[in-house]
Amino acid sequence: MLQAKEFITTEIADGIAIVTMRRPEKRNALSLEVMRELLRAFTAIGENPQVRAVILCGDGPAFSAGHDLSELRDRDAAAYREIFDVCVELMEAIARIPQPVIAEVATIATAAGCQLVAACDLAIASTEAKFATPGVRIGLFCTTPMVALTRAIGRKRAMEMLLTGDFIDAATAAEWGLVNRAVAPDRLRAETLALAKKIAESSRTVVALGKNAFYAQDGLEQHDAYGYAKEVMTMNALAADAQEGMAAFLERRKPHWRD
Repeated sequence: MLQAKEFITTEIADGIAIVTMRRPEKRNALSLEVMRELLRAFTAIGENPQVRAVILCGDGPAFSAGHDLSELRDRDAAAYREIFDVCVELMEAIARIPQPVIAEVATIATAAGCQLVAACDLAIASTEAKFATPGVRIGLFCTTPMVALTRAIGRKRAMEMLLTGDFIDAATAAEWGLVNRAVAPDRLRAETLALAKKIAESSRTVVALGKNAFYAQDGLEQHDAYGYAKEVMTMNALAADAQEGMAAFLERRKPHWRD
């Protein structure tokens, strides 16, 4: 099933949704309308019980070059606030939907495009991919990208990227934790699909519960995180799919998820 909007397409098959940004002539710049289309797509996917994993990619010479700078000149504060409000809403939607989202990065991801990669639950990059937050060089510090970037790679590494604007290559991005791994360009889609299919094998309900719990505990102190996690795990153990999964393991058979 293929759904096409002006700037993105969504293709759903075998429980996996592939969302593709298609604005190659603008290097998939995140204009207000592009972000709104992505937000609508992720919202719809989140409500679709048939989708178990999501791949986000970009068509053309860039995964995404970040915000559309033509929308960031000679505007008032209300216009800028609207753009950044929608950007934040998009990034939070990726974490909020029940399905894991995998960024598939074939080329460059800069500024808010790099933020988009960092905001995804997982990411696989081509060895030809590069990443940067170069806003400081044009007088617009990458402050919102900083939030996701710092949480992905840590304070010192994020600060270096933010203050210099320099690119890091895919191998460095993998070493730092911005992406899970870097693979040969001709293996990128196969590797991303393989990861999505592996996720799709598990109970959708349990994956959704785990993803939600992951982000909820992330900002808590250790003691509070354990307190929260044990309650979630208690409720998880009561779920039909947990009982089925444990029974299947003990009986050495494949589980039949009820979701």
